[in-house]
Amino acid sequence: MNKSIEKALNKQLNTEMYSAYLYLSMSAYLSSIHLNGFANWMKIQFQEEQDHAMKLFEYILNRDGDVQLEPINKVQTKWNGVINIFEDVLAHERTITTSINELVNTAIDAKDHATVNLLQWFVSEQVEEEAGVSEILDQLKLIEGKGSGLFILDREARTRTE
Repeated sequence: MNKSIEKALNKQLNTEMYSAYLYLSMSAYLSSIHLNGFANWMKIQFQEEQDHAMKLFEYILNRDGDVQLEPINKVQTKWNGVINIFEDVLAHERTITTSINELVNTAIDAKDHATVNLLQWFVSEQVEEEAGVSEILDQLKLIEGKGSGLFILDREARTRTE
């Protein structure tokens, strides 16, 4: 594997691990304010991000690359309510989309078609991630993040399994 691709894939792998850690922190915060449905939603998101990291981990190894795990930076632990937390989720997912797009460009420039193929899955995943978070955020804003609507959305978030 091209060393620049290997380095970029390792960077993304570590970014995905940071994302998992961030969503686990968000889950803890939401539990602390008794929004256990949204806490569940974030736990599922945590698991998805770990799966994304492992997909990159396995790919690097399958291409005879070296996995380089880096320390995970400290994540935020407090937010100003559920709207704020989902605004941060959307901003974070948009950052991940940019990172994935840059990685695709690197793979295209290196003419690494196998990596481009792998990354198309991530490109599609990011479209889904952003759309899902945008929908939740829009609903939260409609109810101003409070009242009985908040509890209905929290109950709905509790049913997320994947």
